[in-house]
Amino acid sequence: MCLASRVGRRSRPSIQQIALWRLVLAFGLVMVSRFMVSARWHVLLRSADIQVRYRDSTRITFAGLFATNFLPTTIGGDVVRLAAGVRLKFDTVICAASLVVDRLVGMAGMATAVPLGLPSLLGAFPPAALASFSVAGRWQRLRDRAIGLLQRLLGALRVWLAHPVSLLLAFAASWVHMLCTFGAIDLILKGMGESLSFWVVGGLYSIVYFMTLIPISINGYGLQEISMAVVLSRAGGVTLANALTAALLFRTLVMLASLPGAVSYRRFFCSPGSLPKPPRR
Repeated sequence: MCLASRVGRRSRPSIQQIALWRLVLAFGLVMVSRFMVSARWHVLLRSADIQVRYRDSTRITFAGLFATNFLPTTIGGDVVRLAAGVRLKFDTVICAASLVVDRLVGMAGMATAVPLGLPSLLGAFPPAALASFSVAGRWQRLRDRAIGLLQRLLGALRVWLAHPVSLLLAFAASWVHMLCTFGAIDLILKGMGESLSFWVVGGLYSIVYFMTLIPISINGYGLQEISMAVVLSRAGGVTLANALTAALLFRTLVMLASLPGAVSYRRFFCSPGSLPKPPRR
């Protein structure tokens, strides 16, 4: 409790520096990024011959985002999306595979941005520190998980390899989502007087994104904020107070942007009589 109060006292002056218009614009960018996540999955579903309306795929996506942010202990966002797809009579196997490919495209997009932050990261963390991380066996576990994931993903990709244009469109939607995310964080940092480059912000956040995939927390809660604060302060030269404030504000904006999904979640799982009609095939 004492630590939380100290963090709150340190963050308050940083928050007060940020102009309201920056927070509003940052929230708008986060909302656009959510719609781009929905568009990415929608493209994958349509290319697999699932005749879904964009309105429905958006509602399902927001229901999943709501579950991810507010029901983390029992229900995952992808499970919610799959369950909603089943209720709308989507092909279960294709729907499940589309979720896997959706994750793959998102990870591929983030991976392309990692090199933007690597010079700053390597300059802040010497090779010896990274070597000790490897000695601890963590890289080995991550590599094994990555290999297993890649094997499953190659099987799921078969349907979409016949539609390369759809994959490219999904990848483009993912990059728009990423640019909006980077822009929201950059707006917050600039509002506190930090002069970190937009592209360095994007590269460092992409590295943080992969850090949060380590399965030691629920949906990256805590891990994302700590990783983001450490990486921005050590590798980006941002003051620790401002880095922590940016991490907490960004998490708050993401959670607020997922709130509309509560309506969709209730519609799909609490009021089955109000479900939209399945699309015609």
